[in-house]
Amino acid sequence: MDTLLPSARSKEEIAPVTSAQGEKRKRVGLVLGCVQRAFLSHINAAAARVLAAEGCEIVAPPEQGCCGALCVHAGEETRALEHARKMIDAFEEADVEAIVINAAGCGSTLKEYGYLLRDDPAYAPRARRFAAKCKDISEFLAELTPRAPRRPLPARVAFHDSCHLQHAQGIRMQPRALLQQIPHLKLMEIPEAPICCGSAGIYNLVQPQAAEELGARKASLIAPLQPDVVATGNPGCLLQLQSSLQRAGHHIPIVHTIQLLDASLRGLPLESLR
Repeated sequence: MDTLLPSARSKEEIAPVTSAQGEKRKRVGLVLGCVQRAFLSHINAAAARVLAAEGCEIVAPPEQGCCGALCVHAGEETRALEHARKMIDAFEEADVEAIVINAAGCGSTLKEYGYLLRDDPAYAPRARRFAAKCKDISEFLAELTPRAPRRPLPARVAFHDSCHLQHAQGIRMQPRALLQQIPHLKLMEIPEAPICCGSAGIYNLVQPQAAEELGARKASLIAPLQPDVVATGNPGCLLQLQSSLQRAGHHIPIVHTIQLLDASLRGLPLESLR
């Protein structure tokens, strides 16, 4: 399990409110996540920069807690509902048009709040309104006409479909469309894309042997492509792929899709993401 831990790096804090660059087009909420906030805060920072560059004012309520996804995965429904109520309270006060998520595992649970709280008379209608606003960041940006200039980023990028993104949320083309907006980036498809990498919420923690076998299979399909980097839309997949590739002797960087778009908007080289 130690191999799943990300490498240490300085934490990047997100302001409660980030102003839009240029004319404001949208006011959106940003879900910071538990794993993202603790270990992958640079992904949140990249998301905030991209959204601001595209004319979005961003609200990241400091009081937002866990979305409850990990509790849902573990079958701890009572705790999951407690987290859901707190999340709804936090974002209702933010008064945003959309709630943007950059962790597919979180997104699939947030979009189900209406169902999870269906029997709570005090929260059921509020949960439905909340869930209707939730969008994965690739889904949200794909619906927004690009405004910030994309600069060239010469790179061979293999895209990995998170199960919580492609199966739970039905999102496949949007992240690919975002990557294809970047000049000189070559998008590569990984064989057996619908098959899990072994992360699967908490599966790699409770069933490590089976998860390791799935990860090894995914690594064996990625390596022959010889990509410069692998992109994905979920922190669990990112850490699982990183571990699986390293265990197989392949030192291929794994990044979130939004990091590549952020690098393109800022004119940074691929090496800046390592």
